Amino acid sequence: MFTPNTEIMTRSGGAVAQQPIAGDLFQRWISYVDAAPKTVQTYSRAIKRFYAYTAEQGITQPTRADVIAYRDRIAAECKPTTVQGYMAAVKLFFRWTAQEGIYPNIADRVKGPRLDSEHKKDYLTTRQAGQLMQDIDRSTLKGKRDYAILAVMITTGLRTISIVTADISDIRTAGDSAALYYQGKGHTEKAIYVKLADPVEAALRDYLKARGPAAAKDPLFASMANRNGGERMTTRSVSRIAKDHLVNAGLNSDRLTAHSLRHTAATLNLLNGGTVEETKQLLNHSNLNTTLIYSHALDREKNNSENRISSAVFGS
Repeated sequence: MFTPNTEIMTRSGGAVAQQPIAGDLFQRWISYVDAAPKTVQTYSRAIKRFYAYTAEQGITQPTRADVIAYRDRIAAECKPTTVQGYMAAVKLFFRWTAQEGIYPNIADRVKGPRLDSEHKKDYLTTRQAGQLMQDIDRSTLKGKRDYAILAVMITTGLRTISIVTADISDIRTAGDSAALYYQGKGHTEKAIYVKLADPVEAALRDYLKARGPAAAKDPLFASMANRNGGERMTTRSVSRIAKDHLVNAGLNSDRLTAHSLRHTAATLNLLNGGTVEETKQLLNHSNLNTTLIYSHALDREKNNSENRISSAVFGS
């Protein structure tokens, strides 16, 4: 199916016919995918993996059973979220082939993995968050930068990609507050903002002052590595900075990462009187159900059923 001049089964007016696949099938499909470059790259990688599987199995005319077998194969090798991404690409691909009259939609209604609705990363308590920030040495330029990065992330919930793509000129005002504008998911401009609380703005100004002269379009947070000093950082380097400081603060757990700071922002906002709607807006969630995961987790945390039962049984 997936190599030039391979004959495949197609449907035309209900009839089944043989039709050769052109060598540009893959590129035609990529052109069809209307998504951000990173998403297209992810889908491309997923389809190439499916290509490799069919070649390995000697499959030239895949069926629904083959798609299910492929799903089960990758489910044994990958995390559920990864499997979900791979299957989403396969489903989109065969939906397209059916629309183009190239091949039946054999992936229709093939179920993906069942995902746990709870977050895979932990959040920090108020005390832990305070300790994390307190333990950062701010006497050096690197310390000032790292402190400012974590201060922004832990109070606004911004993702690492938003930290990396931020420019100095993105610090603006919103009403009577300093704000950092960023590009939300699915947007092409930096039209969304988070407010910078006074201590956070002060940390940013302290870092920028110590950093010295810079242009408005320079990255807000610059790399200090020998090979690319002054240039834009990567999401990997920001994640590493967050992880290093977590470990230095004694918070060494596989479930505590840079993304935990986003969870921390949401959780602490709810714990301190923020509503679900306010938290949804803070994190720029498109679906309220995503935000409700935090609320439901806190509902369970506040549920003291075990202690009530213990008191009834043990009298204490």
